[in-house]
Formats: sequence, C-alpha cells, structure tokens
Amino acid sequence: MNSTDTLSFFRAWVSNPLQVAAIAPSSTALARLMTGEISADSGPVLELGPGTGAFTRALLARGVRERDLTLIEHSVDFAGLLKRRFPAARVRHMDAARLASLGLHEDGGIGGVVSGLPLLSMKPRKVMAILRGTFGGLRPGGAFYQFTYGPSCPVPQRILDRLGLKAQRIGGTLLNLPPASVYRICKRPALVGL
Repeated sequence: MNSTDTLSFFRAWVSNPLQVAAIAPSSTALARLMTGEISADSGPVLELGPGTGAFTRALLARGVRERDLTLIEHSVDFAGLLKRRFPAARVRHMDAARLASLGLHEDGGIGGVVSGLPLLSMKPRKVMAILRGTFGGLRPGGAFYQFTYGPSCPVPQRILDRLGLKAQRIGGTLLNLPPASVYRICKRPALVGL
C-alpha cells in the first residue's frame, strides 16, 4: 500500500462513506487471507470492488494471470486507476448488482470471487442480486470470499438460506485498519434423494 492509494481511498471514503466503507486500502495481511485459497489453477477470477487493487496484486502474486481477472468497480476514479495498473485484466465500471445480465465467463465459468464490497451497508435485495449474479457464473466447487469488520458474516443467514448457500469464517487479521475477518461462501451440497 502506498501513500497515493491511501489518500485516494480516504478521499473516496469522505465523498461516499457507505459506498467505500473503509478509510484506507486493505492491508497486505488481509489481501493474503482473502486470496489464500485461490491459485493459477482456479481459472478466471472475478473481483468485486477492487478499489486500488490490493487484492488484485495478491491474486497476481498467487499465479492468477492478469488476463484471467475481471474487475468490477463502481467508482469511475478507481476503475480508471485499475485500467492503468492492470491493462490485461477486464475492468468494468458498473454496479455489481447487474452481474447476472452480463454473462461474464460463459465459456467455462468463474473459478472464484473475491469481494471488497461493503455488503453490510447494502440493502438485502442488492446483496441477493450480487450473490445471484456471481453464483450463477461460478464453477462447481468455486467460492465467494468476503471480508468484514463486523463480528459475523456480512451476509444475513436468511439470505444464505434463501439462496442455498453456506458461510464459514476462514480467518481474521489484526494487521488491517480496522481489523477484519474473512468468510468463504459457497453452495450447499445438494441433498441426495430429495
């Protein structure tokens, strides 16, 4: 994380705190935790709300090819920055709730999703649209990784149940401002015989 990224993030937070939800970019420790289960073998990766690219850099360090990254960013300023920093990635300036209409990675599906979105500040309908859009294109065995500053999973249990999903906390780090936890969200196994 550099001082330019920190200043950019802080300015974005001041102008729209509910959309950005953090006063600084994610730390290296959080980025490692968020991307720890993803590798070059995961296939295409979808990143939601990449901001200045902290998780993007961690994905590249894990061997994910830049051309296998699709970055969905709502902020026009951050989207422009990402296009300059990661020219081989697909950068889309859009609302992540519209993912279902895009048909991203129809050629085989998404191997994993890394989300920096402030789900806790979103309405349940929007969270459901984001999850439906991502899980609709996720390969079997793929997972959605989400961090939170709160004490529990940022996706309410009623939404997980409605969409047939389960969440598991996979770790946390105090080396982030503020400290954060990471959850893996995936499809529940189908019940045999029903």
